[in-house]
Amino acid sequence: MSGSKSAPKLIEGFFRHEYGKLIAVLVRRVGAQHFDLVEDSVQSALMTGLESWTLTGLPESPSAWLYKVAANNLLGTLRQDTGREKILLKHAEEALFSLETTPEHFSVNELQDDMLRMLFVCCNDTVPIESQLVFALKSLCGFTIHEIAHHLFISEANVYKRFSRARNSLQQHSLKSWELDQTEYTTRLPAVSNVLYLIFTEGFLSVNHEFSIRQELCREAMWLTTMLVNNKIGQTPETFALLALMYFHMARMNSRQDSSGGLLLLEQQDRSLWDRQKIQIGLTWLEKSASGNTFSRYHAEAGIAAEHCLAPSFSETRWEQIVENYLFLEQASPSAIYRLNRAVAVAEWQGPESGLSVLQGFESPSWLIGSYLWSAVLADLHRRCGHIELAENYRDLAIMSAPTQALKTLLQNRFNTNK
Repeated sequence: MSGSKSAPKLIEGFFRHEYGKLIAVLVRRVGAQHFDLVEDSVQSALMTGLESWTLTGLPESPSAWLYKVAANNLLGTLRQDTGREKILLKHAEEALFSLETTPEHFSVNELQDDMLRMLFVCCNDTVPIESQLVFALKSLCGFTIHEIAHHLFISEANVYKRFSRARNSLQQHSLKSWELDQTEYTTRLPAVSNVLYLIFTEGFLSVNHEFSIRQELCREAMWLTTMLVNNKIGQTPETFALLALMYFHMARMNSRQDSSGGLLLLEQQDRSLWDRQKIQIGLTWLEKSASGNTFSRYHAEAGIAAEHCLAPSFSETRWEQIVENYLFLEQASPSAIYRLNRAVAVAEWQGPESGLSVLQGFESPSWLIGSYLWSAVLADLHRRCGHIELAENYRDLAIMSAPTQALKTLLQNRFNTNK
């Protein structure tokens, strides 16, 4: 393939997809104690690819090219380390041999197994769950520090601390950390599901300054979740509900942007563009998730998404059902975001005054008050109640604090339309 001006953007998306796969395959082969070396080798390979491919275009087999470069980098570093120590451990010998003899096209089954296992390895329950999540998102999923901070509502400094804590803990374990028993898989499943949920969330509404929707991340999350539900480890009502939720959101993907790439609100979307086949698949997984006595946050969120997908129009949405699901979410998984969303749903169901009453007397956490979401909802509710000055103040705060230009434009269009 010859070089082109579009190569850098293609390469960026491809790198994001390949990053976790390379980390997973190489860590399995040399051990979690060498994670730093693996990460350095993969990052070096990606930088080499970026420099080379921008000029010459993509090679015939980009995945194999990256693996070969990363493996060679790692191989050289391991040999230097063992040479300095005058010791070549049996595991190091096996690791070096496996790196040298790996075929260019490793099997899909091997890759799937590595990716799935690595997710569970990342979610090591010897470290706090917050640190597990940060480590998995950054190391396996290729998220930036900024993206993680945005989705977890924490500072970038906190992201660095949590990442370092998890990495240090993982490196203290030998290859045995890769061999998990059934109990460990079961214990870590909720954390793995949360990682997959956040990957999809970043794809659905990204904080990336160039791409407000990143379908490749949504597809990646669905691919990994599908792998999980096809494995006996992940065949639980919660995982089925998570996959249903993803299908419902993906069904609406093609209607979420206008012809110029601008974001559209739910009430502005052309419902004839919604993918009815994906909605049906989502309903099938939602029905399957109803087995047993479990009702998780994923069930509630999937139920909300299903209500939107099945409503003939925005005005005909069963808002009372959506409010009920948000009430459950606040009880099962307390979050100020759920209360904020419930206020929006109540406003559609019973009017803006009722929506505002949901937030009256509520002590919102500082991270939410500083978010554009809080200001945007209050701006809309106060405008609809006729509180013009308050509405304008919150409108300005929402636009100023929106993390991307796409979101700023969306808010400006919404408020201008509703004048």
